[in-house]
Amino acid sequence: MSVTRSRFATRLAALTLSLAAAGGALAVTAAPAGAAPGPAHAGRPDAAVECRGRSTDPDALVRYGTEILIHAPLSTVFRTQTDVERWPSWQDAVLSSERLDSGPLRPGSAFRWTTPVPATPATPATTLTVTSTVQQLRRDDCVRWTGPATGEGIHIDEGTHVWTFTKVKGGTLVRTEETWTGDQAEADVDLSTQALGAGLEIWLKDLKAAAETRTGC
Repeated sequence: MSVTRSRFATRLAALTLSLAAAGGALAVTAAPAGAAPGPAHAGRPDAAVECRGRSTDPDALVRYGTEILIHAPLSTVFRTQTDVERWPSWQDAVLSSERLDSGPLRPGSAFRWTTPVPATPATPATTLTVTSTVQQLRRDDCVRWTGPATGEGIHIDEGTHVWTFTKVKGGTLVRTEETWTGDQAEADVDLSTQALGAGLEIWLKDLKAAAETRTGC
């Protein structure tokens, strides 16, 4: 493994452990590349997660999908998730988030957000910066965005993230799937998938807490 890939692996391992600790040691299982769809926590939901007919990158080796039931109205959950500038108010894993345009979030909207990567004995703490552009959006239904993520010793060429929101008995079912592409991410698919999964699990947990608090649940 090259020095660059070794540093990337170290960064990802630190990020995974930090997120898992924040989520109460959330279990994350990597799915082998090309594996058949299985349980939601196996790296791919049972059914495709799509927004306006578009899903994650079908060729990506690094992917993770999961879902959660939130006891809050669909409109509250969707608004909480898509008000990207307020993410830091309910997600400890998001240090900052800023819109790069104005007005309602819509296809073409872009935003930049950051998440901390803890220090390790071999590397200092750093910040991962993600620049996301909305590709598809349907109000109170779904959103899909893409973009790169960069930081000291870590780079993801393209992340593709899809969210769906469905009104169900008891509240709102939120399903999400994300893929990563790039030489660094694909150098260790299992480790990248673990880091991605840990992040998505804690994100859903925080979204559930924020939306239910706003609803008074």
